[in-house]
Amino acid sequence: MPIDYMNPGLANNLDRTVIPVVDATAESLAGYGVLVDDPNQAEVEIVRWPAQGWRPVDLDSGDEAGTTEGTFLSSWKGDILYGSNAAVGGEYVLGYSIEPGRAQTDHSRIPERVLMWHANYHPDGGQLFFPLDNQTYYLPLALPGDDISPSDFTCFRLRGDQGCCIHPNVWHEGVFAQSGQQRFFDRQGRVHARVSVDFAREFSCLVEFPTL
Repeated sequence: MPIDYMNPGLANNLDRTVIPVVDATAESLAGYGVLVDDPNQAEVEIVRWPAQGWRPVDLDSGDEAGTTEGTFLSSWKGDILYGSNAAVGGEYVLGYSIEPGRAQTDHSRIPERVLMWHANYHPDGGQLFFPLDNQTYYLPLALPGDDISPSDFTCFRLRGDQGCCIHPNVWHEGVFAQSGQQRFFDRQGRVHARVSVDFAREFSCLVEFPTL
């Protein structure tokens, strides 16, 4: 059954796994991705379609879908952070600033934390996020591997004048505005294969990181 990203239906009083927040540098992002100063010069890696048996995929095929691009909106409405990805037509609840069952959308208080319920990776290619509003933002990431746990994640804090291009198979969940609404240029693989982890249902927890 497909995941309902706009209505996660989370249980009450889930445990929380707090992950560290570190400043994104070339060194701290090693293995996850690279910093980007100019999105026009950034190349998103595309992964060749995997062979089904011992015969390899022809080297001039299997990676020709290329990339798609658009604006990614990361928007706080009260206690709920929404994401909208025009590149792939996606709409999501990215996270909450308080217990999801008590979350309201009728205020503009600055969030102090994010509670993240879901993450995914793209086996077909990497993904570039580049800020358009020159504001600090956050990217929670984990290294490749399907045997993932909530504590494997690190949240990277990025400057508003630098983007990040993550490698294929790196776990992520969109891009997280610090407050209000932030716009990002997004470029990613056109196939848009997605492998997910649902922290709430698999681990009975939410992943938490501070934003102040």
